[in-house]
Amino acid sequence: METTLEETDRHTVKLSVEVPPDEFKKDLDRAYRHVAGEVKIPGFRKGKAPRQVIDTMVGRDHVVEHFLRESVPAYYAKAVREHDLAPIAEPEIDLDPAELTDGRPLRFTAVVEVRPRLVLEPQQYKGVTVDAPSSEPTEVEIDDYIGHLRERFAELEIVSRPAHTGDFVLADVRAHVHDREVTEATRVGFLTEVGAKDLVPELDTELEGKRKGDILKFNATLGGAFGDASGQEVAFQVLVKEVKAKTLPAADDEFAKTASEFDTMQELRDDVRTKLRALKQSEVGAVVRDLALRKVVDSVDVDLPERLVDEETNSRLESSVARLERAGVTLQQALDAEGFDELQFRADTRSHAVQALKADLVLEAVARQEELSVTAEDLDAEIAAVAERTGREPKQIRRLLERSGQIATLAGDIIRSKALDLIVESADVTSKDTPTEPEPPEPNANDLNDLAETDRSQSQGDQEDE
Repeated sequence: METTLEETDRHTVKLSVEVPPDEFKKDLDRAYRHVAGEVKIPGFRKGKAPRQVIDTMVGRDHVVEHFLRESVPAYYAKAVREHDLAPIAEPEIDLDPAELTDGRPLRFTAVVEVRPRLVLEPQQYKGVTVDAPSSEPTEVEIDDYIGHLRERFAELEIVSRPAHTGDFVLADVRAHVHDREVTEATRVGFLTEVGAKDLVPELDTELEGKRKGDILKFNATLGGAFGDASGQEVAFQVLVKEVKAKTLPAADDEFAKTASEFDTMQELRDDVRTKLRALKQSEVGAVVRDLALRKVVDSVDVDLPERLVDEETNSRLESSVARLERAGVTLQQALDAEGFDELQFRADTRSHAVQALKADLVLEAVARQEELSVTAEDLDAEIAAVAERTGREPKQIRRLLERSGQIATLAGDIIRSKALDLIVESADVTSKDTPTEPEPPEPNANDLNDLAETDRSQSQGDQEDE
């Protein structure tokens, strides 16, 4: 099979395909045999009727339709592989049925929009300069961690003043629709932190400034975490039973003994410094990879097809909505909580899609230039890693990937990761030995909480019960 490639427009190419007579005849014969096996023709065993009889009894057009549906896409796919194209739309195939003549080659053209293909020289991606963030914890970060630890050992004391954000309120919360109690949203003896939005946001607003004995009445629409009651507008009546303020323990040696295995606060701080340093060192590697890739991407002019950007944007939007739905939250509820509107959310998603596509194209160009490849061992290792993360057997993961056609996607991820490894290994990385002052980066609260768990497992709930 002979093919030629012509660029007809921005991101659009024209494939001209010529199938030799013998290959074309073999596939057309297969189409005749398929049609002969579908119909029953008097005087002939099923599947044994000759061409002329099929043309007369069934019609050549029926055979041609089957041939065009089965064989032409295979010719097209072979041409796409031959020229290493990545189509992003269905092709427009131009084929004259009159070309389907025995003894002559079959000729057709296919016009299709394709994924851009960058060409990079080594100097464009090797030796990029990267300023790595410091992995040394600042005193502010250590103080913040100690503060989180003190929060875990805080005590709640009843106060007579009105409740403010950060206080805890013990209340009986009852929800009704007309005369029917909504059990999903009713809480008796409910202890909630003002501002935490534990039930509905309106409750936090109403509790602000209220005292023991106050009775609150308001309406609110239930979010997605209330089962069958989700989305209903209900009437709330709340009796404030107690207002409690959180009292933190002093950051002294006695606290260190209580919260850890150390005898002094200095020993605790030194241990925190070591843990934070390890945490930040693990994060620095990811930051350097991101910065190095961004440096290369920003230096390259990448022209993206609108169709490709639209598809990537829509895919990301659908994934976001699906994740929210699994968590019992609607997109609108999530946007309201973050103070976003849908237009802004879509614009941000599109911006991220553009950056991700540019990064993929750059990494694919590096992989081609460096002739990187994916081995069977690479695939086995990645499948084993996926299996471990999901608690499944590697054979099961492989079957799932093969059935869904995702093996090629996984191979693409591996090859791009190898390309990024190469960029990072050749980068000129400068580490900041001294953290920036006086505004050091804020530590990740989730990571700090995880570290706190290793020091002490006692929960705030246990202390409140006491």
